[in-house]
Amino acid sequence: MGSVTATVAPPTESNVILWFRTFGAIARSGFRRYATYRQAALAGAVTNIVFGFLRCYILFGAAGAAGTAAGYDRAQFATFVWAGQGMLAVILLWGRPELAERIRTGDVASDLLRPVHPVTSYLATDLGRAGWACVSRLLPPVLVGPLFFDVYLPARWSTVPLFVVSATVAVVLCFGCRFLVNATAYWLQDVRGPQILWTLGSGVLAGLYFPLPFLPDALFLALQLATPFPSLLQTPLDVLVERDPTGVQAGLVGLQVGWAVAILALCRLVQRRAERRLVVQGG
Repeated sequence: MGSVTATVAPPTESNVILWFRTFGAIARSGFRRYATYRQAALAGAVTNIVFGFLRCYILFGAAGAAGTAAGYDRAQFATFVWAGQGMLAVILLWGRPELAERIRTGDVASDLLRPVHPVTSYLATDLGRAGWACVSRLLPPVLVGPLFFDVYLPARWSTVPLFVVSATVAVVLCFGCRFLVNATAYWLQDVRGPQILWTLGSGVLAGLYFPLPFLPDALFLALQLATPFPSLLQTPLDVLVERDPTGVQAGLVGLQVGWAVAILALCRLVQRRAERRLVVQGG
C-alpha cells in the first residue's frame, strides 16, 4: 500500500469564501495572541529606538562632509534607519523557533490533523502578529525619528502604496524563510545550527546592519537577483526613500513577489516530504 501523509485534506479550500474567512479568523487570533505581550512590545520598541540613534550617527559618519554615500543623502539615511528599526519587528527576522519546538516535542501532530494546511495556518498567524507589530513596534521609531533628525518624505504619489505592498510581501517572504529553517527539525531534531546560520546571514544580507549598496555593484546586484535576502528589508526601504526610479522600484517589488511565491511553494514541498518521513517513522 502507498503511504498517506498525515495532513487531512483541507475541505475549506474548495470554497474560496470560506477559505478566506478561515484565514482571516486565524490572522485575527494571531493579532490578539501577540497583543497580550504589551510589556515585551514596549521593551522592544525602546531597544529599537536606542539602536536607531546609534545607526543614524554611524551612517551620517559614513556620509562625511559630502553628505551622501552609496546613493543616499542624510535625510534618506535617517528614513532608512528609523523605518528599518520599525520594520525589523514587523518582518521578524529573528523569532522564537516555535515550529521547531513543536516538531521536537511531537506537538506538531495536532497541527497535521487540522483541516487547514500547516503552512497556511502558520502564515495566517504570522500576518496577525505582523499587524500587531505595525502598531506596537513600527509606529514608535517612525514617530520618534523625525523629532531628532531631518527625514526624507516620499515625493511620488506611488511610493506609499508600493511600499505597503513591498512590506507586506517581505513579511510573507520572511515567514517562508523562517518556516524552512524551522522545518529542518523534521530531519535534524535540533535546529540551533540552522538557526545560528540564519541569524548571522539574514541580518547582513537583508540590509539591516548597513545598506547593501555600500557593497561593490556586482556583488549587490548578485545578491539582489540571486538571493531572497535583500527582498526582506533592503527593497522595502529603498522603495520608501525613493532611491530608484518608479519603474525600477516596481520591478524590485515584482522580484519580491516572485521570491515569496517560490519560497511558499518550497515550504509546502518540504512540509509534504516531512509528512511522508513522519509516516515512515510511524509518527
